[in-house]
Amino acid sequence: MPPPFNDKRSQKSFIRTNERIRAREVRVIDENGEQVGIMQPFDALKIARERGLDLVEISPNAVPPVCRIQDYGKFLYEKDKSDRAAKKKQKVITIKEVKFSVTVDEHDYQTKKNQAVRFLQEGDKVKASLRFKGRQMAHRDLGYKIIHRLIQDVGENGIVEFMPRMEGTTLHAILAPTKKAEPKKPVAPSKPEGAAEPAPVPQAPVSHA
Repeated sequence: MPPPFNDKRSQKSFIRTNERIRAREVRVIDENGEQVGIMQPFDALKIARERGLDLVEISPNAVPPVCRIQDYGKFLYEKDKSDRAAKKKQKVITIKEVKFSVTVDEHDYQTKKNQAVRFLQEGDKVKASLRFKGRQMAHRDLGYKIIHRLIQDVGENGIVEFMPRMEGTTLHAILAPTKKAEPKKPVAPSKPEGAAEPAPVPQAPVSHA
């Protein structure tokens, strides 16, 4: 049974090194990134040992597999470092909820709307929810008007991921942040082929008094 994938040590064991490399032939790259050539793993490992380094299989699915002569401990350190950096760059999108009521007043509505806009601008999704209590279920149209107004007021800050819908006694919609498009660079108009150069403007003769 293979080891669990959430175990970092077991994941590292899948990287074949030195005597664990079982391919008949391997393509070898040295510690400077230069191509050494195709040879048997035994010969490649001999070169690595002479340089005080390891033979690491970096592309096992290639034909033949690609191995690199390098310090295996340093290789693992650099790999962990790059993995951590990539994880930091990943934006974790969360869903922030903004709750309304059928009887929400204008000031409270504006406060909740500003919260929704701020959440979207920070890159999070927004769940706008409105719960009906008792006899308010007879006035669901008022709830829909509030949620639709929010969608309009958010404007370009968000897009509707799920349109307003009822779940039990709660009406809700989900808004997602808008991906900001990069501004396009202005393109200079190209001159049509065969177009004549503009004629020079004649200058009036200068008279000498």
